[in-house]
Amino acid sequence: MQLAIVIMAGGKGTRLKSKRAKVLHEIGGKALLRHVIASASQIVAPQDIYVVVGHQAALVEAAVKNTGVRFIHQEEQRGTGHAIQTAKSAVRDYQQLLVLSGDVPLLKSETIARLRNFHIDQRAAMSVLTAAPADPNGYGRVLRKKPDSPEVKAIVEQKALTPEQRSVREINSGIYAFKTEPLFTHISELKTDNAHGEYYLTDMAGHLVTAGERVVALEAATATEVLGANTIAEMMDLDRELRLETARKLMAQGVTILHPETTVIDADVEIGADTVIEPFVQLLGETKIGEDCRIRSYSIIENSTLADGVLVRQGSTIVNSRVATKAEIGPYSHLRPESEIGEGAHVGNFVETKKVKIGKGSKANHLSYLGNSEIGSGVNVGAGTITCNYDGVSKHLTVIGDGVFVGSDSTLVAPVVIGEGAYIAAGSTITEDVPANALALGRARQTTKPDWVKNRRAQASKAKQP
Repeated sequence: MQLAIVIMAGGKGTRLKSKRAKVLHEIGGKALLRHVIASASQIVAPQDIYVVVGHQAALVEAAVKNTGVRFIHQEEQRGTGHAIQTAKSAVRDYQQLLVLSGDVPLLKSETIARLRNFHIDQRAAMSVLTAAPADPNGYGRVLRKKPDSPEVKAIVEQKALTPEQRSVREINSGIYAFKTEPLFTHISELKTDNAHGEYYLTDMAGHLVTAGERVVALEAATATEVLGANTIAEMMDLDRELRLETARKLMAQGVTILHPETTVIDADVEIGADTVIEPFVQLLGETKIGEDCRIRSYSIIENSTLADGVLVRQGSTIVNSRVATKAEIGPYSHLRPESEIGEGAHVGNFVETKKVKIGKGSKANHLSYLGNSEIGSGVNVGAGTITCNYDGVSKHLTVIGDGVFVGSDSTLVAPVVIGEGAYIAAGSTITEDVPANALALGRARQTTKPDWVKNRRAQASKAKQP
């Protein structure tokens, strides 16, 4: 019971002009709150993280419930001080408390740890994480007792600043560390005599100083890390910063990203060394890409795993799928969920797959739909092939054995099994199982009528004569 972290996530974020709770807006491919929880989880166990929820509480809880954190309900949103008052019964047995904001997604775990260590080393009742942005307007200022002292005299909100205090650039980030006992001894002294009629946690600095407690400040390494966003435009600035940082980390690990400012790479994406990412690629969710791959421009890969040496050609989409070593995808392929592409397999131009397994070295290079299918190794699927997996009520399985040749424009009506080494003639509609090594034809016999066109034209010409 040494340390708990409280994350404040109950506000509406009215300046966003959005129906969604502020902490559910996303940057880097996940909600603001999930970024903060991820950093906090590197400092304490999830069961020692308490998220204060209020506005759209059910939606916020649902969005992060799988992280293992606990929730505190702030039925009325009456300010940051009120949020901690609401949390008192849940966290009062901890010795120290870190308070984070659920809308500050770039905050690093290293900075949280640095604040924790500073707070304990200083034997402080309250420690304030500060920053010195180029433009401090709009933020409360931290006034130190002396320029070179860690001790804080007061925190003054922007509207209450004197002309002299406006020259101070050090701002309050809204991120704090507290010794629990003095915090809850004095938190009832908070008042609502301010412009918004709320209880401000910021005011605890003045109350604790008055009580003779030690209040100190620690400046963050960079201002960007501790700044939130009050508008969609500001949020997209954070998104851009996070994505460029993600790209820089990947490049430091040996990944080549051509024109990284054009790519969209989510924060949880993993990429192996010597892989090349071309411009205008989107890598989303928990995608994992191996070494020595090449992802060509305008491809979108979401929550999928690609092994080493995979080539994804231009304009392909891969969602919730797996691609094995040295397979080739595209251009303009669409791998829908639960597609598993085998080692060295080819899925080519305008081929769509869904819930399919394609074996080692098999090829479907042109204009096909393969759904609910198990396709063996060394299979050739001709252009225009369709597995008819849906009968209007249920989905059915197509099984194609090793070494099968499926001719162009074939229609395989599931459920159907094509035995190993079988040959399906082009243009066939297959409705019955085909034995191994058999030839199956399922089309009408061709009829040719000599001179039919010549005779028809002659008849038409004669009919037009007066």
